[in-house]
Formats: sequence, C-alpha cells, structure tokens
Amino acid sequence: MLSPRDRIVEAVNHRQPDTLPIDFGATSVTGIHVSSVYRLRQLLKLDPPGKPVKVTEPYQMLGEIEDDLLDALGADCVPLVSRMTFYGFPNENWKPWTTFDGTPVLVPEGFNTEPDENGDILLYPEGDGSARPSARMPQGGWYFDTIVRQEEIDENTLSLDDNLEEFVHVTDQEVAWFAAEAERLRRGSDRAIVAYFGGTDFGNISFVPVPWIKNPKGIRGIEEWYIWNLRRPDHIHAIFERQCEVAIHNLGRFWDAVGDRVTVAFIVGNDFGAQTRPFISPRMYRSLYKPYHKRLNDWIHANTTWKTFQHTDGSIKVLMEDFIEAGFDILNPLQWSAADMDPVEFKERFGSRVTFWGAGIDTQQTLPRGSPGDVRAEIMDRSALLGVGGGFVFSTIHNLQPMIPDENLLALVEAIRELKGA
Repeated sequence: MLSPRDRIVEAVNHRQPDTLPIDFGATSVTGIHVSSVYRLRQLLKLDPPGKPVKVTEPYQMLGEIEDDLLDALGADCVPLVSRMTFYGFPNENWKPWTTFDGTPVLVPEGFNTEPDENGDILLYPEGDGSARPSARMPQGGWYFDTIVRQEEIDENTLSLDDNLEEFVHVTDQEVAWFAAEAERLRRGSDRAIVAYFGGTDFGNISFVPVPWIKNPKGIRGIEEWYIWNLRRPDHIHAIFERQCEVAIHNLGRFWDAVGDRVTVAFIVGNDFGAQTRPFISPRMYRSLYKPYHKRLNDWIHANTTWKTFQHTDGSIKVLMEDFIEAGFDILNPLQWSAADMDPVEFKERFGSRVTFWGAGIDTQQTLPRGSPGDVRAEIMDRSALLGVGGGFVFSTIHNLQPMIPDENLLALVEAIRELKGA
C-alpha cells in the first residue's frame, strides 16, 4: 500500500494510485468551517461535548483539523502556512469564544471578541484595536467581510510603491519558521505537505484591501482595482513585475529551507470565474495575468520538485487552455455546479494535462440541502469519473460550510471510507 504522500505524488503525476487521494484542510480552499469541524468531532465521538475547536483561519473561520479527524476523513495531506493570520496577528495565545451559532471555539489573542454597538464582531490589523477595523462579522454571521479602507486616489501623484508595501523580501525569521514547521510535519506523519508561502497571488481581490496593514495606501478598493485593470493596465503591469521579482526571490529562499519535504505549492487563488461566466475575458487574462503566472510556474518547475496549485471558482472553461499553458499542474476545485463546467468534458479534454483537486461534492446544494443518499451518490459518481488514471484528488467544491445536516456529514464520512476501502 502506498503512503499518503506517495498517493498524492502518483495522482498529480497522472498515475493511478492504490486508493483515492483525499484532502481536507491542506489549503484555505479545501478546509472546514469551525462549526462543521466541531459537529464532525462530536458525531465521530472524538471529543467530549463542549470541547472547543481552534479557529486557525479567521477570514473564513476555518477550524483546526487534527490528526484524529484527518485519519477519520482519510486525508492524505497537511498544510504548511505562515503562523500569521490574514489580519496580521499570529495564531497563538488561544482564548475561548463562542460563535453566533453557539459553537465553542478558541481564537488567537489578536482576535477581538467584543461586539460593537450593532452586535457585530470587528477585527483589526495586527489585532490593534486603536487602528481602523479591517473586517466585520455581522451579528449572526458565519464569516468576516472585508472593510475597504480606500484613500482618495490622485492619479497624478499615485506611487507604485503604495501597492507594493506587502511584497517584500522574506525575513530570516520567517524562513526559519517554515523550515522548522516543514521538518515537524515531515517527521510527524507520512502525509504530503501542501505549502502556501504567500506573495504569489497577482491581483487576488481578497488581498488587494490588505486587511493586515493598518494604513493601506494605493489602489485598495475592490471596484477601483478592477477599474484600473481596464483603464491603466500599464500601472498594474508595473506592480505585477515588481511583485514577481520579489516572489521568485522568496521562493528561492523557501526552496532552500524546505526543499522536497513540500510536495505541492499553492501559488494562485484568484477567482477568475463567476457562477455563470468567466469573471474576466480571456484577452485580459492573457495580457495581464498569464505572463506572471507562467514566469512563476516556469521558475518552480526549473528549480524545485514542487507541483503548482491554482484555485479558481466558477465558470472558467474558456480559460482552461491558458491555465495549462501558464504551467499550472493542479486546478482547484473544478466547480462543475457552475455554468459550462461539465466534468465529463473536462476529464476528457484536460484530465491528462492538469490534476483536478476538489470537485468531489457540491457544497452549495447537495451537502446542505440534499439527502444522505444524494451525498453518497454524488461522491461515488464524481470519484469514479475523475479518478480514472490518476489526476484527481478528492475534496469538496471549496470549503465545507456550516449548517450541514448531521446525517449528511456522516454520509460524507461513510462514503469516503467506502472509497478508501475502510
């Protein structure tokens, strides 16, 4: 029997592994909302009632998936990420909190737990309550919404450096942390390591408002950013050019630190597709994004053993050939619930050239609204189709969300165990 690490390696190299490779929690787009982590741990009797779960990624409120739950889910990979959260405070010095649905959790010290006058929870860059808040969870909500802090823009005086504040050479301390964490993960299990080092997302709209920076300058509004993509692509190119230089420098340092202990590098998380159509035109992707994606992929393939991972939701069929030409090894999640995303066609046309990571079950309809029979049938159907000949790692279509019926969570676990032959 293959080790979990070797099972992932076989799949991403388009060879048939011994059993279906599984991912839950190795990336920020294949995780589980903390409320569902808690429910799974209770349903599987891994914890006594009331034992809290850590929120390890507060932006999407993802929960920690510990080894015992990874075992229960048959997971073959684990994450390697920065110790810093999306809001610039570290995942440390845990304290108790309760989510709006009553789930007991632990949050990092920098996580504000006091509601404002509306009952909303605000988060602050670096956890500094004297700064302007950069995120809000509405009362009764599940996630944080970014608070855009766009300053007035004067095109005549706008400095390129303002949009490069977050793209800097990695510090010795950060490199050492990744090296130590990679070694800990490698020694701790035989699962494949999926790394996200940061700084390689070009124009990812989640990052443009820089919620971890106290006083952002430059183009930081969501609408403003897309307007500049259209009106001033020269300015955006200049930002991407400098970002790319820094990213390659940092990737070189990370490769020296972690080497082939990492199997997969999560490089790009931009959403280029909406539910019914692509979010940008193929022409814009080819002119503005593809050159930098290709440069990063080319460098990684020439200098490391890593496979490169791209996330984009939505309807993106017309962009697929460009993604492949840009050099991505892995596409997540293959959202076949979006328009023009037939999984049979995708497996036939693209399945020998890119690995589909995700696509195992729909998180918008089937898991929250279907029956347990629907859950099992969909998992079996998609796995049988996409798993032939390798090139497929099972996960849900984006993160496992809250408010999933208990019987459907159990049906998910049971179907995975059946696929694993357990």
